[in-house]
Amino acid sequence: MATFLYKLGKLAFRRRHFVALIWVALLALAGVGAASAPTAASSSFSIPGTEAQKAFDLLEKRAPEASADGASARVVFKAPDGEKVTDPANKAEIDKTVAALKSGSDQVARADSPFVAKTVSKDGATAYASVSYKVTSMELTDEDRDALEKTTDEARESGLTVEVGGDALQAMPETGSTEIIGIAVAAVVLVITFGSLIAAGLPLLTALIGVGIGVSAITALADALDLGTTTSTLAMMIGLAVGIDYALFIVSRYRGELAEGREREEAAGRAVGTAGSAVVFAGLTVVIALVGLAVVNIPMLTKMGFAAAGTVVIAVLIALTLIPALLGYAGKRVMPTGAKSRLFGGGRKKGAAAGEAPGTPGAPGGAKPNMGTRWARFVVRRPIAVLLVGIVGLGAAAVPVAQLELGLPDDGAQPTSTTQRKAYDLVSEGFGPGSNGPLMVVGDLKDAKDPKAAAQRITKTISGLDDVRAVAPPMLTKAGDTAIISVVPSSKPSGIETENLVHAIRDAGPGITADTGAEIMVTGTTAMNIDVSQKLNDALVPYLALVVGLAFLLLIVVFRSILVPLKAALGFLLSVLAALGAVVAVFQWGWLGSLFGVEQTGPVMSMMPIFMVGVVFGLAMDYEVFLVTRMREAYVHGEQPDQAVVTGFRHGARVVSAAAVIMIAVFAGFIGSSEQMVKMIGFGLAIAVFFDAFVVRMALVPAVLALLGKGAWWLPRWLDRALPNVDVEGEGLRTAADRDPDADRQAALV
Repeated sequence: MATFLYKLGKLAFRRRHFVALIWVALLALAGVGAASAPTAASSSFSIPGTEAQKAFDLLEKRAPEASADGASARVVFKAPDGEKVTDPANKAEIDKTVAALKSGSDQVARADSPFVAKTVSKDGATAYASVSYKVTSMELTDEDRDALEKTTDEARESGLTVEVGGDALQAMPETGSTEIIGIAVAAVVLVITFGSLIAAGLPLLTALIGVGIGVSAITALADALDLGTTTSTLAMMIGLAVGIDYALFIVSRYRGELAEGREREEAAGRAVGTAGSAVVFAGLTVVIALVGLAVVNIPMLTKMGFAAAGTVVIAVLIALTLIPALLGYAGKRVMPTGAKSRLFGGGRKKGAAAGEAPGTPGAPGGAKPNMGTRWARFVVRRPIAVLLVGIVGLGAAAVPVAQLELGLPDDGAQPTSTTQRKAYDLVSEGFGPGSNGPLMVVGDLKDAKDPKAAAQRITKTISGLDDVRAVAPPMLTKAGDTAIISVVPSSKPSGIETENLVHAIRDAGPGITADTGAEIMVTGTTAMNIDVSQKLNDALVPYLALVVGLAFLLLIVVFRSILVPLKAALGFLLSVLAALGAVVAVFQWGWLGSLFGVEQTGPVMSMMPIFMVGVVFGLAMDYEVFLVTRMREAYVHGEQPDQAVVTGFRHGARVVSAAAVIMIAVFAGFIGSSEQMVKMIGFGLAIAVFFDAFVVRMALVPAVLALLGKGAWWLPRWLDRALPNVDVEGEGLRTAADRDPDADRQAALV
């Protein structure tokens, strides 16, 4: 592979005008396609195989007018102090508002007056109107939401307190400012790392081109493939992250090859042949992790995974072709010069710059070793101590995982300044917390001997269960074959008590079916959230086994070792567990919550574990491949195992650290979001990258390799013969002069 990529890199360098033109044309084509494509409606959110979805499908078939899975809004009215909502003036204003809600949007299925639906609190101070939409919250347009907000704003002018809850106002959070912050931090880190504006600008430019092509292609195909507006979110985040990473490593290797004294075209070819090989396999691990999300069998998540995987493939192709082409234009201006070189870590004597081990016997000039070299030597001398400290530290951070509670956030997790949170609190005060998430029990009476009696039996059974505050009389469809029963729990929607109530109702189902022939199903937003959490939880182990297993096999091919891939997988699991523990401590327990803007603790988002596994695994394997391939390369070229570890760190630690800091900055930018879910994702991914890059890859990896010695690179002979030789370390690129035993051996350490 190294030879093929070497030729590809040289070809791209020589034909740089043609290569650059192709990528610019692709960007323009994708942009035109996105601009001319019809606006795609958000794809509906369905969870195949769950009871909640089965109930929605049944109602869609038998009672489509009910719009059971449509968006909902709860408009809460509170009378001024000393007044009641039933006072004539207040009642007239509320009825006027409800009428305006009905006529405000064509998507409104119905709007129920609180005086008809009897949703007025006992003290008469609070009431709420329920608004049902014909489409899901993800399919509502901005015009529909604007009509809802305009109507409630007009109602506030009468003196009533009016707040809106429900999922109708949920829109995808804007992330543009956070992406700009991440790019700005990335630019600063790249300038510090390279000491050259040209070298720093290349990774940013190519990453933006790759993300531009990927996201534009998703937008262009969104309507045809029913991708929806949320599909590009993950693609943008991951595409930006890996795009910068991959370009960073190839540009860094190119600079190293120039420092060795090679001509520019040869340096570009060797950079793509060696670092490019690592890019290919790192990209494959990320693609495996993202495509593997299909195991969960949630269509929206599957589409997001495939779209992000496509963006990663584009990032790899750009790194292998566009980067060497742009390096052809940049020439030697990617190298730091003069005083700037000394400021940014360059400016060493020629011998040190050429790749000799600084500070080692025989290194011309005896230049001072860089920080990566000093750290690697320290770890190699004290591997057991470093290993114990790292494992104990990550283990301590992972302890809170034992009390992990999964769920999906409701309006109670919103910032206290939002209308959703205010509506949630008003309903809790006036009607009890369970009124914020009533359950919908659907009775299939088709096979019941006496449908009405069966519906009454269902109501009576549910009324006798724990944590039930109220049960509404059953509503039968015109055909009399389906009953809809609203159940108000005593506990909040995200509480464990409400989850237990859902399971209790479902457990009572077989007995009701045996006695009456009716089948019951629990649905509604709260039940759907519970089912989603359970589905994600059940899929975590198979997903982990698939992703880690495939990547383990891939890394065996890359490193030609059994123990190195095993160590990589175990280290990844440690970092993910530690990161999840930190998420539990901050968002579930509230530790340091004020520092991160956490206003309300609650269960961890159910998608978080599987999302972190998919994203962090890909990035973790990036760092593993880039760092350890340099060690493998040095070992294959004749160095002792301990010295190979030091050599790998001398060349790779600075660049891997820069890549990790960039990723942490990109993800940490999302912590500033007002959305609890986005804030949690940003924090979780940032802390996971920190643990994996700086504790696992920078400390545990060299410690384990130092302890294993030559055993780290052991591979059974039969397996060695069976595996394809991908030559990631670039052995096939060594020239006759490199192989001459009388030649300077240091020049071979590329």
